[in-house]
Amino acid sequence: MKSWSWVLLIILTILIKWASWYPGWVENYYTYGLYPAISYVQRLLFGWVPISIGDLFYFFLIIIIIYKLYRFLRLVFKKQFTRQYLTAGLQQGIFFILFVYVCFNLLWGLNYNRRGISAQLGIQVKRYGMEELNTLTFTLHKKLNEYAAQVTEAQRDSFNKKSRLFTLSSDAYRQVSVQYPFLKYNPVSVKPSLFSYLGNYLGFQGYYNPFSGEAQANTTIPRFLEPFVTAHEIAHQIGYAKENEANFVAFLASRSSPSPVLKYSLYFDMYNYAIGEVYRRDTAAANYYQRTLHPQAKRDYTEYRDFYIRYRNPVEPVIMWAYGHYLKANNQPAGKQTYNEVVAWMIAYYKKFGIEAL
Repeated sequence: MKSWSWVLLIILTILIKWASWYPGWVENYYTYGLYPAISYVQRLLFGWVPISIGDLFYFFLIIIIIYKLYRFLRLVFKKQFTRQYLTAGLQQGIFFILFVYVCFNLLWGLNYNRRGISAQLGIQVKRYGMEELNTLTFTLHKKLNEYAAQVTEAQRDSFNKKSRLFTLSSDAYRQVSVQYPFLKYNPVSVKPSLFSYLGNYLGFQGYYNPFSGEAQANTTIPRFLEPFVTAHEIAHQIGYAKENEANFVAFLASRSSPSPVLKYSLYFDMYNYAIGEVYRRDTAAANYYQRTLHPQAKRDYTEYRDFYIRYRNPVEPVIMWAYGHYLKANNQPAGKQTYNEVVAWMIAYYKKFGIEAL
């Protein structure tokens, strides 16, 4: 930790914080300037590797942290813990935090501060009333029932092959980029997470690794969730960091796919967000929507509920609490509720482009 490295990290930290106050600058010079080159190189380097390099990186990082903690406790137990050791430890800790902060933001994190998809589509996301929510939920309910009737078990089973799942999800972005060139996705780098089973206990369905540029999908969740989750993580890859934006971009991409399985997954997820908001405002209306779902959608809802009950544990709320604060620290004041804000985006979208656009 040379003095010049401290100076460099502090200067970069200040510059990153300064840049975050100017969404237009971030959009023009980072999101569509520096970031495409970074993400292209990352996916070119690691995309061809069949396993997740990012997961291996996190695994070794956890091993190092455990080893450091062991050494610390050993010194305390042997009463060899000195003030000099404490000072050195604090210096290393602060240096590590600054280093991670700078790398995270330069490799991807500055996208949290861009103008985003609302500016690109010219839509205004506002507070909405019950009438607008009902219009959205009715439409999503109808779409969900429509695709539930179309999708066969053979088509659902075909997505058990993850290469097919990832290929069709990536192709959806190729389709949507014809209409919206800023959603172009190339090269591809989507992989199953090595921590998928652990993710069930920690409460994550997928994540984007900014240090390797890989989109990670939890491939042990119910299969009807996997296509939309994959599309969501790809949205993060192409620069949409906020969760509400990633959900909305995944909607745009999945809607463009010819695959009924992908569309069923899309409308299942979007309907799930919408019906959650209806339940908070009108329980009777929500119960009516649920009663009139297609039998296949009802069975999937039962599987969805049972899945999360099966993996419920005391650790998950702590992880979700920490994750909520991470989102708040990254320009998403609603925390975990940011995911649900896609409902407002969908309403703003149909109010500008018409209900048939859904």
